[in-house]
Amino acid sequence: MNKALLGFLIATVYAVSAVPVNSVNSEDLAPQDLFEEVNGVLNLDGELDEEVLEDAAASNTYLLYTRRNPTDAQILKVDDKDSIKKSYFKSNHKTLVIAHSWLGSENTEMNLVIRDAYLAQEDGNVIVLDWSKQALSNYVTAARAAPEVGRGLGKFIVFLTKVTKQSLKKIHLVGFGLGAHLVGNAGRELNGKVARITGLDPSGPLFNFNSNRISPDDAIYVEAIHTDGDTLEGLGIGSDVGNANFYVNGGNSQLGCLTQICNHNRAWRLFAATITYNHLSGNECANSLQVTLNRCRGDELAMGNTDLTKSVEGVKKFRANTRILYPY
Repeated sequence: MNKALLGFLIATVYAVSAVPVNSVNSEDLAPQDLFEEVNGVLNLDGELDEEVLEDAAASNTYLLYTRRNPTDAQILKVDDKDSIKKSYFKSNHKTLVIAHSWLGSENTEMNLVIRDAYLAQEDGNVIVLDWSKQALSNYVTAARAAPEVGRGLGKFIVFLTKVTKQSLKKIHLVGFGLGAHLVGNAGRELNGKVARITGLDPSGPLFNFNSNRISPDDAIYVEAIHTDGDTLEGLGIGSDVGNANFYVNGGNSQLGCLTQICNHNRAWRLFAATITYNHLSGNECANSLQVTLNRCRGDELAMGNTDLTKSVEGVKKFRANTRILYPY
């Protein structure tokens, strides 16, 4: 891949989305050709970068934030008990783990917005997983790496819980795009015993028929928030991958969005808003036609938020409708 082109793309994507969530989103006004630009670099026939894939999970970085250090991370290390014991991690507090997507890093806006929203509401532990070594590669390489990175996250959580004695029932894994499949694999590594996984518009390309995609068995409760699931052009998977599958405004396009990138990013913006306000919900749908026609009249379920006791039997669809501006 042309590194100059990738660098330009990353800068463009970050610039497009780098606005406060309580203002009009600049990505809503992005030029229509931005998606074509991303799609061109995405290149599903791209070559794998074997060097980046080698021992992918070894480069994972785990950054801890709490109310004592809300913006200055402490690094937690696998097989280093002192890094955990000397940190501000509290086993009696809930833990939120955040995994970014392709082209992301520790400073990706999504991480910062969700972290700040969570710590404003919860005196908890927020762990940001930085897997940028793989995520900043071409899409094919990042997609291939995500499951292994996720299994590495699972092994880290096993170590963390052994050191701190924290119950898996206090842990919530959240991933956006490729990060959704990543945290699904982490949950699988934990035998589906973690309390909750939330997939924010799980990536579609290369995962529609991939056994490594996020699934309803990856946690006690798995929720998916679908915002860009168009079969032909969407960046999201657009199919049932959780116990509760929320198809926001139908699941393909979002109010005020002109690009697939805007639709895709809306998933994490909605999730962050629900942490603060817990105001969005969906009604159960009998089938996909009801989702499309906005005719869902079944039981209501809150979407997003930080509740670790939510439950849904089996696999169900919900339609959630929102407004155009934050908090939606």
